[in-house]
Amino acid sequence: MKRLIEKRYILRRNMLAVIGLCLSVYFSYHLIAGQRGYFRLMTLENKIASVSHEYEGLKEERQEIEKKVVMMRPGSIDRDLLEERARHVLGYRRGDEVILLQNRS
Repeated sequence: MKRLIEKRYILRRNMLAVIGLCLSVYFSYHLIAGQRGYFRLMTLENKIASVSHEYEGLKEERQEIEKKVVMMRPGSIDRDLLEERARHVLGYRRGDEVILLQNRS
C-alpha cells in the first residue's frame, strides 16, 4: 500500500514535467516536419528556384519573338526575315539549297 501511495506521489510531482515534455515533442515535430515546417520550406524554395529558372528561359524566348514581330511590322519589314518565313510556310526552296531539319523536343 505504501508503494502505491509513493507511486501516485511521484506521478503527481512529475506531471508538469511530463506534460511539458509531451508539448515540446509535439511542437518540435510540427516545427520540423509539419505542413508549415522546415522540410516544407526547403521544398518550396527548391520549387521557386526551378520555376524562376524556367521563367527566365521563357522570358528570353518571348523577347526573341517580340524582336521578330517588330521586324515584320509594315513600316520596318526585314526582307530577309520575310523571305525566310515565306519559304518556311510555303515550303519553297532553291535548287542549290540544302535543308537541315531540327528535332525540337
